[in-house]
Amino acid sequence: MKYILKCFFSLFLVLCSFFASAQKATVKDSTLTKKDSVKPKTERYGLRVGVDLSKLTRSFYEKDYKGLELVGDFKFTRKHYLAAEIGNENKTVADDQLNFTTNGTYLKVGFDYNSYENWIGMNNMIYVGMRYGVSAFSQTLNSYSVYYANTYFPKPIIESGQKFDGLSAQWLEVVAGVKAEMFQNLYVGFSVRLNHLITNKTPDNFDNLYIPGFNRTYGGNFGAGFNYTVSYFLPLYKKTLKNKENKTK
Repeated sequence: MKYILKCFFSLFLVLCSFFASAQKATVKDSTLTKKDSVKPKTERYGLRVGVDLSKLTRSFYEKDYKGLELVGDFKFTRKHYLAAEIGNENKTVADDQLNFTTNGTYLKVGFDYNSYENWIGMNNMIYVGMRYGVSAFSQTLNSYSVYYANTYFPKPIIESGQKFDGLSAQWLEVVAGVKAEMFQNLYVGFSVRLNHLITNKTPDNFDNLYIPGFNRTYGGNFGAGFNYTVSYFLPLYKKTLKNKENKTK
């Protein structure tokens, strides 16, 4: 009987020692987990550069158009981006009474606000923004026809070739669009734009019916456009997220 009690007592001591060791290990693991859980998270910031595919492909299938637009944005807060587009367009428009060619360059600068809640490491966008656009260009009046009330006889086409240099325009642009990461750091985007002319230097006895970067004026101060972009994100630095942002992520 004493031998059995002695065995149970020895087993009890071994079990107590085992549970004590296990408890110490659990406390240690819990401490490490707690330290890991409060480890500060970082988010990437940098520059995204790309090209407008709509203008690039249009240059191949539309014989009266040549254009190229480079796009870029810079993330400076979690929600705000500086944005810019620079490009060149050469467009010939053939209307019922006019045939003219517009050639020039443009620059747009502004900002975007991203309303999409990204996980850490993501830079997808559902955004709205504004741009201030400026354009310097020339117009060449290729030919025109004189209006006659009598439509029985065909309208005579008058060849001109008159060129108007030193033209310019400035406008405001409201932008809405999306950008999504398709592969690592490679983004595809689409945006629509509504434009309002601020200044418009026109030639004598002629009007700027097409402005590079602004598109058709439609006889007024308003215009519209869109772009379809592919761009690459270049991470430049990282920022530590605040505690509230860490909890959200």
